[in-house]
Amino acid sequence: MLLAPLLALGLGASPASAGVATLCLAQPGQTACVSGTVGNRTNPVEGADVVLRDEAGTEVNSITTAADGKYSFQVTEAGNYFLFVDPESLPDDVEIIPPAPRFQEDDGSIRVPVKLGRTATPDLEVRSVDYDAEGSGFGEQIVQSIAQGLRLGLLLALASVGLSLIYGTTGLSSFSHAEQVTLGGMVAYGLVNVAGLNLWIGILLTTIICGATGYVQDRLMWQPLRRRGLGLTQMMIVTIGLALAAQYAFQFFVGASQQKVVVRTFDVVEIGPVRMTDMSFVAMGVALVAIAVVGFVLLRTRVGQATRAVSDNPALAAASGIDVDRIIRFVWIAATALAGLGGVFYALVVSNGIRWDTGMQILLLLFAAVTLGGLGTAFGAFVGAIIIGLVVELAGPLGAPGDLKYAVALVILILLLMVRPQGLLGRAVRVG
Repeated sequence: MLLAPLLALGLGASPASAGVATLCLAQPGQTACVSGTVGNRTNPVEGADVVLRDEAGTEVNSITTAADGKYSFQVTEAGNYFLFVDPESLPDDVEIIPPAPRFQEDDGSIRVPVKLGRTATPDLEVRSVDYDAEGSGFGEQIVQSIAQGLRLGLLLALASVGLSLIYGTTGLSSFSHAEQVTLGGMVAYGLVNVAGLNLWIGILLTTIICGATGYVQDRLMWQPLRRRGLGLTQMMIVTIGLALAAQYAFQFFVGASQQKVVVRTFDVVEIGPVRMTDMSFVAMGVALVAIAVVGFVLLRTRVGQATRAVSDNPALAAASGIDVDRIIRFVWIAATALAGLGGVFYALVVSNGIRWDTGMQILLLLFAAVTLGGLGTAFGAFVGAIIIGLVVELAGPLGAPGDLKYAVALVILILLLMVRPQGLLGRAVRVG
């Protein structure tokens, strides 16, 4: 009983001068805590000014984070509080990742529902800032957004090309494919950040490991289900269950917070009005090379010809001597390896880390890319991914607030399908 008054003196619920985070323990029916970290445990932000206000807008307390990035406030009344981080106190190359729209206020603060006896832990993750939009003209913002759109589109293409190949050879819409993107980031985090491997060795091993998961999936699950004659609808439901299981596994083994593959900030490169990190350009180059290799294999090798034959007519391909199961397994390996590679670079240059729900966030973008380009066509998926990436990044400067830019991409998809149902590079099919 003596602890609550002592803590109230240190962090109380009345306006106070800026301090540092101290211990806060919530007392049932008496006090509550608002605690957390600016950044995360592997990349905390020191010197960030964090302010807590009540519903009336009155400042409850303010804290400047120390080297551990932690903040902690104690309050004596339940209700909604508002957490604000002064952007001027953050390093020039980072910004707070906006929370879910229902918690974000117009002034940039974060609404935090508080109950007595409990500790609220709002998420104050940060991400790298590629450019300063405030100081640039509209034309420069458009050019910058085009560059970022190409970057996003190329990384989406790594996953969407594989997703399209799976659909083309099996007819299966795999809702668990986006979790392969998350898996790539998670495996790279374990190899590079935890195990301490060199980044490029970690990326190579991650790609191999993710490809191996595709082999295991097809060998132990998809091939037996195909041989039992399971319908595509049932198999699609299995992919949904697999996606949910993967998300829970990520939370169990890695945690719910965002994890960085490398705990450092990459150098920024300026090319005219375009300003991005050097790793962004590397990621784009690697993505282009990987997709070019896929295109070469599909067009110039016997395996690629067999893959296209299976995609066109599996029964006829089998009758002509092609081992259909072997080709499908090759597709699963290639698709999961590409998705894992995309996940590593997505964590490095787009989201500034990887979370358990990263795949779920980009799932609709992957399906939008595949559908826009034409179901079952790898090159169509590539074109669709580039378009989706450009639309998403250009929507911000053109007036779409926050995450509404993702909805703009889906609206473009719907409008195009009303005009060309088969997609940009898909083939029209007679129905009826």
